[in-house]
Order: sequence, then C-alpha cells, then structure tokens
Amino acid sequence: MTHLIPPQSPDHWLSAAFTSNTATSGGVIKRRISDIDRIVGRDRFLGEVRARGFQAVENGDNLIVFCNAQPVRLAAPRAGVTAH
Repeated sequence: MTHLIPPQSPDHWLSAAFTSNTATSGGVIKRRISDIDRIVGRDRFLGEVRARGFQAVENGDNLIVFCNAQPVRLAAPRAGVTAH
C-alpha cells in the first residue's frame, strides 16, 4: 500500500520554508523549483524572497535562497567566467 503525503496549502508550505531554524538564523535554504511551481508558484515564492530582503539563485531544478542581507558572489565560476 502506498502512503501519500497529504498536500500542504501554499501558505503553510511558505511558512514552513521561511520560519525554519535555518532561514530564521540567516542560513541558506534549498527548494526544488518543480515543488515551488506546483505548490505556490514561482512569482509568489520569489515575491516572498524579495519581501524579506533575501536573494536567490537558480541552478538546475533548485532554487537556493540566502536568508540574510549579505551580498552573494560567485566564488568559483567555471573557466572563462569572471568572479566579482
């Protein structure tokens, strides 16, 4: 028998993401873009990121959110890409 996880409301899912210990302590959270699109929508999620003064980067199916106001720099770019 397959056990399915009951669907979460978009509000509950967003709250869980941004009230996690990692997020509230200024850490980094990672969410799958496919989950973001399916549960809350990318525009709403990114709006929440901006409203909190955070930044996010996208890589593959992942969105990495820096839950602080510090600058984000690419520390080890691919060859031929200049780091700032």
